Amino acid sequence: MMESALIISNTEKSITYFTEMLSAASINQIVALQSCAEARRRRLEQDFDLIIINAPLRDESGESLSRHFASIGISQVILVVANEHFEAVSAICENDGVLTISKPINKAVFWSALKLARAAQSRLKRMQDENSSLKKKIEDVRIVGRAKCILISHLNMSEQEAHRYIEKQAMDMRTTKRAIAEGILKNYEN
Repeated sequence: MMESALIISNTEKSITYFTEMLSAASINQIVALQSCAEARRRRLEQDFDLIIINAPLRDESGESLSRHFASIGISQVILVVANEHFEAVSAICENDGVLTISKPINKAVFWSALKLARAAQSRLKRMQDENSSLKKKIEDVRIVGRAKCILISHLNMSEQEAHRYIEKQAMDMRTTKRAIAEGILKNYEN
């Protein structure tokens, strides 16, 4: 679920329009800025689920900024461009995952883009969570492996005995194999 949005536009009218649309979509944490420089600084301080860029901006066209934001994190980016530039900008930005909408903005098209952005953000969030889980499992295996090596070298255990020792300790102490392995590493590496 999208909770936060960053709107970058140099007109108050557009900021008001997008704020109303996002509020209607139950996105309550909305930040509105008027320049790319401000947006880049703010993005360093805070992550956003959705970033809407209404091009052109005061300090650049918005195309480069949209591609930059789409390349970092899992923020979904919607770039709004003039109709005469839509095809060219869309062709450049779509490979980076930027959704491009042409002006004048059609409400139905905006709602469709918002739904696509929500679906993509949800999928990316699941993948990011899965990736974090896999990284943790790999780290667990690495730490347990190091602990086994210490048991093998210091206590002359076989690999199977070291494995069984860590497993048994984890069961007996009702903790994880990683916690037991970290304790072994702490005792023997110091």
